[in-house]
Amino acid sequence: MSARFLQFHTLTSFPASLLNRDDAGLAKQIPFGGSVRTRISSQCLKRHWRTFEGDHDLKTIAGDMGLSVRSREAFRRKVAQPLIADGLDPAKVEAVVGALMRQALGESAKKAKGRAAADAGGEADAEVPAKDAKAKKDDGDALHTGQIVVLGERELAFVRATAAAVIAEIKDLKKVDDAVKAALGKEALANLKATTNAGLDAAVFGRMVTSDNLARCDAAIHVAHSFTVHASQSEADYFTAMDDLTLEAGEGGSGHINSTDLTTGLFYGYVVVDVDLLVKNLGGDRALAASVVESIPHLIATVSPGAKLGSTAPHSFAHLLLAEAGNRQPCTLANAFLGSVPLKGNLLETTYARLAQEAGDLDANFGSTPARTAMIRGAPFPLPGLAPTSLPTVAAWCADQVR
Repeated sequence: MSARFLQFHTLTSFPASLLNRDDAGLAKQIPFGGSVRTRISSQCLKRHWRTFEGDHDLKTIAGDMGLSVRSREAFRRKVAQPLIADGLDPAKVEAVVGALMRQALGESAKKAKGRAAADAGGEADAEVPAKDAKAKKDDGDALHTGQIVVLGERELAFVRATAAAVIAEIKDLKKVDDAVKAALGKEALANLKATTNAGLDAAVFGRMVTSDNLARCDAAIHVAHSFTVHASQSEADYFTAMDDLTLEAGEGGSGHINSTDLTTGLFYGYVVVDVDLLVKNLGGDRALAASVVESIPHLIATVSPGAKLGSTAPHSFAHLLLAEAGNRQPCTLANAFLGSVPLKGNLLETTYARLAQEAGDLDANFGSTPARTAMIRGAPFPLPGLAPTSLPTVAAWCADQVR
């Protein structure tokens, strides 16, 4: 029987870096246990894992399922423009794709009323608040969504094919909505309601939609914000940029002076895989779910986030990846660092001891012990019965738990 949950606990050290910035350009932080820690948001982590191209990336294993497109311009760039490039009438393309977009994403009663008024020659924006009307006027693109939408490659291909079919038949653009509704029968709508058509990354990391015609995918992989096990360490790095031509002319001074926030730290990360939900989101394909789970340890242990790539090269592999498999409710080991680890002695060794103590304490007090394996570097990990192995071996072990 497969495991219900897989959990991954990681420790990764980064030297001078700026891994994830806030709106002021400073390293993100979070207070925890009485001290402020440097933080990497889960959104930042997931985006780097989702978009990574290289060994064990999601794009390679997605196959025909494909990935998703996250954009406000998906209907314009991925549906309308290819149809126009194929020689179809741009006016018909705009009208039909717009109607399909409204059907796929849903349309509020207020917007529908305003559009109906416009079709009848009335005031299109009579019901639209001033700020929304201004935004609409500034945007000027009916195929530009108000917010980012997540659409799978299969979904976009279906919309393109449906649009082409409607365009070939329609004569009166005033009846475009009726023509689109007729084309989207029950069997056709099933293409939009299938989670497997939302893209592999949507099936893995989730997709929230408000439309009744698109499949909602709850996230099968839960990612915590990563944080330093010790108090935050940062420094304002003062730098200058020299002007080559003024130097050649014998003139002093720099062309630019500024400072940036740099941090160092040992980060704890935590990821949970809901195996049953992952298999469900993938249409029951347990083999594909196993491939995803085999890739995840590689991604979280080797793919580094980071701003200021060119000036800090923040590429670092994990010191520890502890994998757990079982059926009990997942539980983070973050509370091992509720009291920040002192920045003295062997930081990695002290951190390993804290983490092993927390895991052992959970086992002793809650009456069940998950199966475990780990990649461990740099110091002994004092958890009884845990023998270190390689990352590929850990990844293969995780895939076996799903199969």
